[in-house]
Amino acid sequence: MPPVVGRFLAAVEARDADAAGACFTEDGTWANVPHPPVVGPAGVRGLLAPILDRSQWVRWEIVTAAHTPERSWLERLDRFGIDGTEYAVACHGVVEVDPDRDLITAFRDYVDLGEWRARLGTVLTL
Repeated sequence: MPPVVGRFLAAVEARDADAAGACFTEDGTWANVPHPPVVGPAGVRGLLAPILDRSQWVRWEIVTAAHTPERSWLERLDRFGIDGTEYAVACHGVVEVDPDRDLITAFRDYVDLGEWRARLGTVLTL
C-alpha cells in the first residue's frame, strides 16, 4: 500500500478531516461518483468533516485491496458510529498517488447512493 493511502485511512478512522485533506495535492480530486469531484485539501476536508464530526467512531474495513506504487483499489465496508448506532455501507475506492510527492492526486469512490441515503439520510443532512 502506498504510504499516503495508509495515512489517509488512519486520518479518516481518527476522524481528522484536516489530516485526511493534507494527504491530497493542491489539485487532487475526490469524487463520490456520480457527484462532481471536490478539489484540493480544503475540498476534501469539506467533504469529510460533516460525517467525521457527526460520528463517534469510524472504521473503514478493507475487504479486498490491490496496490501499485501509483494506485490502490480498495473494496471497503465503511462503518460509522452515530448516536450509538452503527451505519455500514459497502463501497469501492480507486486512489491515484504521486509516489514522488507521496500525495493523493485523485480518489474516486463508487457507492450505491440509494443505500447510503437510506442508511444515513436520517442522521445526516445529505
